[in-house]
Amino acid sequence: MSSINYNLKLKTMKSPNRRNFLKIGGVSLATIVTAPFLANASEIKKVNNIPKNLTILMQGDSITDAGRDKGRKEVNDGRGMGRGYVYQIVSSLLGAYPEEKMNFYNRGISGNKVFQLADRWDEDCMLLKPDVLSILIGVNDFWHSLRDYDGTVEKYDEDFRKLLDRTLIGYPKIKLIIGEPFAIKGGGSINEKWYPDFPKYQVAAAKIADDYKAKFIPYQQIFDEALKHAPVSYWCPDGVHPSIAGGYLMKEAWNKAFQQLF
Repeated sequence: MSSINYNLKLKTMKSPNRRNFLKIGGVSLATIVTAPFLANASEIKKVNNIPKNLTILMQGDSITDAGRDKGRKEVNDGRGMGRGYVYQIVSSLLGAYPEEKMNFYNRGISGNKVFQLADRWDEDCMLLKPDVLSILIGVNDFWHSLRDYDGTVEKYDEDFRKLLDRTLIGYPKIKLIIGEPFAIKGGGSINEKWYPDFPKYQVAAAKIADDYKAKFIPYQQIFDEALKHAPVSYWCPDGVHPSIAGGYLMKEAWNKAFQQLF
């Protein structure tokens, strides 16, 4: 983002007074304070052709849910966005694009697998009429298979494709963002049982994104790179659920993918 240089000529004053303080070199204090922020917002809009009145739906499991108040279902409700990466995305974009009047919903539910998204899809997707649909799903499809779920990567792939086909029948012009399911080695919940099978779900998600012309976010690569700068405890302590800092990484990557949709 380019900065704006203000060349203010300060006049030598023997006895500064309130009027001189509030008006320096013919420029009001209000202009000095607000101009950079307004200029930056305008610059973002010129770079990114974001349509007005977009409805953006965030879907997934506990990473997306992030403790949201499920009784707060109204658009852009802060308590309904949870405490994770979704809240960071919504706050950053609503602040950057006030005139575009974006409408965000978070319908992630902790523990969900793809077939559980499908079970509630009419209410938690189709009725909301999204213009942009973001899905981050897959960790539980694998993780629960280590315990009490008979899922496979083939079932994950098949269920995911059926869900997208169903969505596209209703909304053929919808824009899709698919996040890569990730597991950060060294986190408390990740062990040798995750390998070599979990990466197969990541390959499946990437292939689905490619086949459905969705923007794909390589979260695994993003977190692996982040580990060069700080330990897993800083980014994602249990290896699955990001910290505030991990949520920031996800927000940055998601915003870039979102901007590339238009």
